[in-house]
Amino acid sequence: MARLYWIIAATFGGLAVAAGAFGTHSLRGQLSERALEIFETAARYQMYHALALLAIALLLHQHPDANLLKASGAAITMGVLIFSGSLYALSLTGIGLWGAVAPVGGLGLLLGWALLAIAGFQSQ
Repeated sequence: MARLYWIIAATFGGLAVAAGAFGTHSLRGQLSERALEIFETAARYQMYHALALLAIALLLHQHPDANLLKASGAAITMGVLIFSGSLYALSLTGIGLWGAVAPVGGLGLLLGWALLAIAGFQSQ
């Protein structure tokens, strides 16, 4: 599981850098300022959580049977896909329904952090 989260973290991180560059260099002037802010928020949160997944991967390498760490990584992975994905879609399409999906991803991110905290409390 540690290896999987390591790979997901690296993929999310690399894609966040690419999205940030794309937003800055290709979308400026193509999107409204508000849509560009939304796109940049998606990339920023994706990067933050790529780093969190990397930390989870390192912790799982030391504690491979830690189920709360595994669950934390799964929640953060799903949270990034739903939260950042819906914000990218909102900014690029202007379809407001995507904005209603983002909080579901945000809950996944919050759940991931909560599970990580509980794992910390339970660690020895």
